[in-house]
Amino acid sequence: MLSALQGSFVFDPAFVAISAALVIGCAGLPGLFLRKPGPGQILSAVATILAAVAGVSAAMMLLFSHSTTTYSLEWGLPFGPCDLVIDPLSAFFMLPVFLVAAAGSLFAVGYWPASEHRSTERGLTFFYGLLASSMAILLTARNGVFFIMVWEVMALSAYFLLVTEHDRADVRRAGIIYLIATHTGTAALFVSFSLLAAQTGSFMLPASGALSALSPLATVIALAAFIGFGAKAGIMPLHTWLPAAHANAPSHVSAVMSGVMLKMGLYGIFRTLTYFHDPPLFWGAILTVCGITSALLGIAFAVAQRDLKRLLACSSIENIGIITTGLGVALLGVSSHNPVLMYFGMAGALLHILNHSFFKPLLFFGSGAIIHAAGTREMNLMGGLGKGMPRVGFLFLVGVVAICGIPPLNGFVSEFLLYLGFFSQLKANSLIYLVFLAPLLALVGGLAVVAFTKLYSSVFLGMPRSAAAAHPHEAGVTMLAPMAFFALLCVLIGFVPHLAIRLVSPAIAAFNPQLPIAALSAEYGALLDTLSFFGVLLLAAAGAAALLWKWRLGRARISSAPTWGCGYQRGTARMQYGGTAFSELAVSVFDGVVHQRIERPVLTGIFPKGGRCSDIPTETLLERIVEPLFRMTGFLFGFLHHLQHGLMHIYMLYIFVTLFILMLWAN
Repeated sequence: MLSALQGSFVFDPAFVAISAALVIGCAGLPGLFLRKPGPGQILSAVATILAAVAGVSAAMMLLFSHSTTTYSLEWGLPFGPCDLVIDPLSAFFMLPVFLVAAAGSLFAVGYWPASEHRSTERGLTFFYGLLASSMAILLTARNGVFFIMVWEVMALSAYFLLVTEHDRADVRRAGIIYLIATHTGTAALFVSFSLLAAQTGSFMLPASGALSALSPLATVIALAAFIGFGAKAGIMPLHTWLPAAHANAPSHVSAVMSGVMLKMGLYGIFRTLTYFHDPPLFWGAILTVCGITSALLGIAFAVAQRDLKRLLACSSIENIGIITTGLGVALLGVSSHNPVLMYFGMAGALLHILNHSFFKPLLFFGSGAIIHAAGTREMNLMGGLGKGMPRVGFLFLVGVVAICGIPPLNGFVSEFLLYLGFFSQLKANSLIYLVFLAPLLALVGGLAVVAFTKLYSSVFLGMPRSAAAAHPHEAGVTMLAPMAFFALLCVLIGFVPHLAIRLVSPAIAAFNPQLPIAALSAEYGALLDTLSFFGVLLLAAAGAAALLWKWRLGRARISSAPTWGCGYQRGTARMQYGGTAFSELAVSVFDGVVHQRIERPVLTGIFPKGGRCSDIPTETLLERIVEPLFRMTGFLFGFLHHLQHGLMHIYMLYIFVTLFILMLWAN
């Protein structure tokens, strides 16, 4: 039962937001009991969209009200009061939860229709709503025990969504890796919340700035939280579950996992840092180093991928790394009492959270439409899909430009704020070495261009490389509408960035109330608007040139003739430049990190037989470190199998011997 501590149930936007989350969580319930699966899926989508509209409106009101609303949950458990609190930071993170959940539910109607997936659609729809609902409720939890409960609901819901196609061995393996990783992170959260309760004397999460960070216990709390939340966010080296999970889940589930669920880990890190009013310098240094490492290695792994969805999954590690870098830079600004550095780091991190929640679901939705049409995730078996799927191709191109940080779309805005933060240190007396992060971030951006040029050209350009790719079909309205919605948001933030700056300002103020937010937002928002204006002019000039070229081409006489085939009489799709060849040079630079299984044929004789070449990227950390560690642990504890005889009298003997030894020890 909820009792209001502030406000009114009827007109309180916090109550509307919580109610919207509960409605989304229950949206899949009718489908479990209806005899026909189709109406249940449509009913769930309608309920989710309506609740999300109400939730987004309420979150926007709470974000700009600069106030905090609290409700108390009367749960009767011996862990103290359980408060549900929505402040501007919680309201900000709610926006992608509601937006992506609504878009994904609509996308699922066309991508995973009940008529074609009768055995899996009901459970998929139910756990999809439960995942979205648990994430929204998680943002309001202020009791550590309740937080862990909701966290576990979120983790298990994601697992059941991930293993939807559990008849495949690779899906089951990805699910097991995810379970191990997420519960390892949860164990770290148990440590963090337990130590926090021991220090404060309550399971209630501390208020902003209530604790000192100078004690060793505070460092242990923060480190345990970073491990637990970082495992969920996919920060390297805690990312081992992410590529396989995002690749094997249904595409609209991958969109929610990447676009929203990873942000729950980041939210936990953000929230933990608000507890302390004087963070030491090395906290920010750890976050910055881990962030830039994740960004660089994540995009290096993405460049090497042949699997469409694995490439997108690895790029999620890159973008989470960029966000973590911004948070680390902001923390360095707090520790060094540098408000400008703190503002740029926090604004860049929060805005990139929002941007990533827009362009990554767009790309995952696009990948779902592509896989739905081509029947494969292998980019080397695609090609030429742009002719049969022009709308998907155009919307996907918007997402590609946005994720590469190219103006005038939204990815450029958040990354440019980080660049401004790095270069602002040229005039500072301390932390000048942060300038060296600028070329590293530029390298990340360059590799992102390589990775997504490979993706787009392999999928949409050239000639079809397989029979399925030769006859693609355009996506339906229910699949195109969510893509168009997120493409529009990417364009909107890129064209009017000052609106995005206003959107993140309340969350920055909640993180550091002493910061002069209004003045900084006005100054740098105007700068971003100027840059966006020139970007729009450049885009308009390019569009005008394209139209002029098309007009002149239409008036000219066109003739066709075969091109020179390098001595071959008949060209085939296998002769065209492939994605693996395109990225081979870039991958070779990271050969020590991105390990590949390379197969080359042995050619013998005057007329050699057909051979096969392949370059298969592997999960380097998982296969070279984690799995050998588990095998070694299993070998060391293998002797315990000899104690399991299955005979009751032997087990009774074990108990008697153990009690006898304990009695001797006690005396």
